[in-house]
Amino acid sequence: MPSKKANDADNQQERLKTAYWIVGFTDGGGTFSVSKIKNSTTKSGYQIFPEFVITQGAKSLKALEKIQMFFRCGKVYINKRYDNHREHLYRYCVRSRKDLNEKIIPFFNQNKLQTAKIKDFIRFCKVIGQMNKGEHLKADYSL
Repeated sequence: MPSKKANDADNQQERLKTAYWIVGFTDGGGTFSVSKIKNSTTKSGYQIFPEFVITQGAKSLKALEKIQMFFRCGKVYINKRYDNHREHLYRYCVRSRKDLNEKIIPFFNQNKLQTAKIKDFIRFCKVIGQMNKGEHLKADYSL
């Protein structure tokens, strides 16, 4: 019977492989975005929406579901396509600031992106940090 330590090491190794795989997926098809949308019901006249998204075609839906299970947050949405493409798109999306702060940002701080997308992530973290301090609620806030 394998020892608990051996099983823990195997689980840790598998988690590392999955982490590298998620970083690669994000480098290829992920975005860290922040939208500023007019909203007259807010003090500043705008609402700030940060989100982490990975987009894939229908054939890769299982991969997005695996990523969702890994992070234990977010949702997978369908973007139906009626143009000349043969499959719908699916989006794994995390919008909860709590999940972004507690799961997504720490993950990518520990597992570094390998492409120029790192610049988007750094900017994304800066905006989330400003939001955590309430700076986005000021009338003169700009992204």
